[in-house]
Amino acid sequence: MGLLEDLQERSGARCELCSATEGLDIYEVPPVSTGGLDGSILVCATCKTQIENPDEVDANHWRCLNDSMWSEHDAVKVVAWRMLHRLKSEGWPQDLLDMMYLGEETLAWAKATGEGEAESEKVIHRDANGAILENGDNVVLIKDLKVKGSSMVAKQGTAVRRISLDRENAEYIEGKVDGQQIVILTQYVKKT
Repeated sequence: MGLLEDLQERSGARCELCSATEGLDIYEVPPVSTGGLDGSILVCATCKTQIENPDEVDANHWRCLNDSMWSEHDAVKVVAWRMLHRLKSEGWPQDLLDMMYLGEETLAWAKATGEGEAESEKVIHRDANGAILENGDNVVLIKDLKVKGSSMVAKQGTAVRRISLDRENAEYIEGKVDGQQIVILTQYVKKT
């Protein structure tokens, strides 16, 4: 069975957030490391659009989180936590957040995208041109870089796919170059 079929079986062919039955699709909960059944949820088109576009959020649609936040699946709880944080200025989401419990690893996953942090607390990664970098972006090296601890030189023009961001330092990203995971300074990359 494929991932879509597994998610449909797990959810009873319903959106795992709002229980809709139409327009269901896979949503890999960022930052995507493994994806798969444990890192994905089944969502309707309405939920997916609003998760991916914060400007299009309809607070009333998300009252469904009152039920889905109690899911036994961590990926569902992570998305519920993130959406409640995004909406907490509405008042009612804060009450749900006060009741919600996430284990240490699940909470770290929920916070990994910076949701729930004040704008002033967020670490923003920018490339050499000032473009904002996100987890999963692709970048190109703009300079030859010697890799510390090895004889390898990452050549200018090398594409680094699906980068991950350092949550503590806005100048560091990680990615694979020639099969080796390395830390790269953001001043030496350009977003593609």
